[in-house]
Amino acid sequence: MEKWFNVGKIVNTHGVKGEVRVVSRTDFIDERYKVGNTLYIFKENSDEGIEVKVASHRQHKSFDLLTFEGYDNVNDVEQFKNSLLKVQEDQLGELNEGEFYFHEIIGCQVVTEDGEEIGKIKEILTPGANDVWVIQRKGKKEVLIPYIDEIVQSVDIANQVVKIRVMEGLLD
Repeated sequence: MEKWFNVGKIVNTHGVKGEVRVVSRTDFIDERYKVGNTLYIFKENSDEGIEVKVASHRQHKSFDLLTFEGYDNVNDVEQFKNSLLKVQEDQLGELNEGEFYFHEIIGCQVVTEDGEEIGKIKEILTPGANDVWVIQRKGKKEVLIPYIDEIVQSVDIANQVVKIRVMEGLLD
């Protein structure tokens, strides 16, 4: 069974030469969108990926603009609107110590230094200087935890546990 990982969503076309506008969901933009790299396009409601090779990549405003080999005009790529860009598990690179893929973090149980359970990580936001983890709590509203050394004390991927230091006002 192949395992797929989402790296972006094609939200629109751009111009008439086959460029697509992508909202990225990867920290490895240069690696994922490198010319010649293979990506897979999953159209809405489809379990079958269409294999494409990146022909060009550039950034424009908050989007990544891509073209694919063999898709040279807007009519060729119009069909890909609202599709997901994915890679296979074997395309994931090795990470340095203390680095994690989003799929490894999402679903982890968050506990305090004292062992009190806070909730589970349901989403990761990437607004700027550091990632922000969205924690779903039982019977309470969600809480946002910045991924910074002062807060996140340890991440145990094998046991799916993240230990945090609770600073004043963090869980309010």
